[in-house]
Amino acid sequence: MRHAEEVTFGGGGLNRRGDLRADAAALDALARGPMARHLPIWRGKVLMQGPEDAPTLAPQPLSSPALEHALMNVFLGEAPDGAFWFAHDITPWQPNEILEAPDSFLDRSEQIYPGLEEARFIELRAAMAQMTPLDAEIAASARAITGWHATHGFCAKCGAASVAAQAGWERHCAACGAHHFPRTDPVVIMLITHGNSVLMGRSPIWPEGMFSLLAGFMEPGETIEAAVRREVFEESGVPVGPVRYLASQPWPFPASLMIGCHGEATATDITLDPKELEDARWVSREEMLDVFAGNNPAMKPARRGAIAQFLLSNWLADRLD
Repeated sequence: MRHAEEVTFGGGGLNRRGDLRADAAALDALARGPMARHLPIWRGKVLMQGPEDAPTLAPQPLSSPALEHALMNVFLGEAPDGAFWFAHDITPWQPNEILEAPDSFLDRSEQIYPGLEEARFIELRAAMAQMTPLDAEIAASARAITGWHATHGFCAKCGAASVAAQAGWERHCAACGAHHFPRTDPVVIMLITHGNSVLMGRSPIWPEGMFSLLAGFMEPGETIEAAVRREVFEESGVPVGPVRYLASQPWPFPASLMIGCHGEATATDITLDPKELEDARWVSREEMLDVFAGNNPAMKPARRGAIAQFLLSNWLADRLD
């Protein structure tokens, strides 16, 4: 697919610079240099600034009081402009304001660190569609890697506490010598078509009117194609024939890789698995155009920034090649 890397979180041009991860002295010098960019992350939220329709990352100087709370520092890589980006997990910081319980689907609350009134911590899903490709890639990488450290503090082999290594891209266990690496969970997401129609479904826990493409985690020993056919049949009862890969999207909520595929259904009868889907239906191209235009009160457009919206948009534009 020629437009594959135009998906949100893809194609930002960040050079991970794995060659520097073991060089603590070089990284320390870069972290203190003029091209260093230090990005605070708080409970998975990224520090941003600017208008809501065009937010940008808000890196802080290494001397910023906000960074004194850091539990974890990670070297993210080098941007095309020569800037070196570092992520700092400042989860221990406690905002002064009382936090409301976030929406189960998206936390739209924003937090401001004292002295940084021009910036605020924003849930990445609320801003992802308005960010530049580079900012989105940096933010997604920062959120995913700091989230991995937050949930993998102990060795999976022996249970002892582990420590960060390789500039934050490994964890080592001193007790048994095991090395642990960041986890990415592969998920297939499927544009399933039959003639001029696409298969759409909705989870029972989603907001009213929200539909999307079917998706599911891959299982050990399974090919991408087999996972597509299994997930679609398990959730909707629709059999799938030919399957081809289209595009992928890092999805740092918490750490998945969405593998977008096109599958051709060989039948159209739907039998729902009620544990997975509340509803599923075939939607024609003409009907989907109305959905995207906001003219269908029963179905909302796919969320901007998500690969489902990207795949559907390209299907509508006949750009799946």
